[in-house]
Amino acid sequence: MQEMLSNLISLINEVWQAGSFGLGAGNLLGALLVFLVFAVMRGLFTRFVLKAAERFTQRTETQIDDMLREAVERPLKFFFLVLGVFFALEVLELSGLPQELANKAMRSLIAISIFWTIYAACAPLAFAMKRIEDVLSREIVSWLITILRWGIVLTGFATVLQTWGIQIAPIIAGFGLFGVAVALGAQDLFKNLLGGVSILLEKRFKIDDLISVEGTVQGVVEHIGFRSTRVRRLDKVPVTVPNYLFADNALINFTERSHRRIYWKIGLEYSSTKEQMRQIRDEIMAWLKANDNFMQGEELPSQVFVDSFNDSSIDMMVYCFTTDKEWEPYLADKQDLAYAIKDIVEGAGTGFAFPSRTIYHQAVSGLDAPEIFTPPKEKD
Repeated sequence: MQEMLSNLISLINEVWQAGSFGLGAGNLLGALLVFLVFAVMRGLFTRFVLKAAERFTQRTETQIDDMLREAVERPLKFFFLVLGVFFALEVLELSGLPQELANKAMRSLIAISIFWTIYAACAPLAFAMKRIEDVLSREIVSWLITILRWGIVLTGFATVLQTWGIQIAPIIAGFGLFGVAVALGAQDLFKNLLGGVSILLEKRFKIDDLISVEGTVQGVVEHIGFRSTRVRRLDKVPVTVPNYLFADNALINFTERSHRRIYWKIGLEYSSTKEQMRQIRDEIMAWLKANDNFMQGEELPSQVFVDSFNDSSIDMMVYCFTTDKEWEPYLADKQDLAYAIKDIVEGAGTGFAFPSRTIYHQAVSGLDAPEIFTPPKEKD
């Protein structure tokens, strides 16, 4: 019995020493315990340190510190797990090929942590670069941030590959040859890319601008991409337009206008006298000058003149500019002007003409009446 018990204890000891994959069970449990300790430390760090940092940044006036804290929060949590993996591997006391693989994996995790943190910091950097949007425009800044982020991702990916002994130079050379082949069949892609660059450099339009390209689209710009631009038409339908169309065609940017124009032809009745027309013209001019919603001065003067004799009316031209550029206030200004013109015309004792035709008829009787022609009847 004693010998059997001794054999059992010896067997348990062998299993404990052998463990799994050549690692003792004690080392495995120790490594697991170390990793769990760092996982708990990660939770405590999140609960106390990051919460304290959140309360501190919320009390400040600037938003950059809030964005920076949110950006690095997840990479910092991941770094605690990386530390847990590192110390757990130290407890395992690996050797040979497993140790080499573990070192490479550890270097890869550290590289991922570093480049993830740098990538996350691009968000507050984009916010800080808003100060130069007046010089470079918001779209160019957005493109620069996108290129920077892709550069960080590709650099991090190359670093991980180098850690595992994979050479980057042959891969880049292969992509270069592949790129030449693709470029021959992707001329439209590069044409659109150059069109997008010209849009941003020439500042033809920006996001939220109301634009019109004859025969292509009219609407509000929502997004300017590398290859295409998304425009939402006035009926709220989104349209994706290739960038080269904006570079090769005439483009109207309604948002950039300084004022809105009103150009009307008012048809007065032909029975209107010269004094009535002069009174109407003078009162409309006086109303425009007294209204602050219409431009005054030599730069954009208001013009009211008798313009032409039409088929059914004497046309008076009203040409003026409103100070309001927005659509709804502009419509309100037009409406006020229409009310005023109607009151002025009716107050002058005349009215508005409408298309009409006058037929002159003269009765003829007696010997002067024309003889009525009766066609002969056909014989059977």
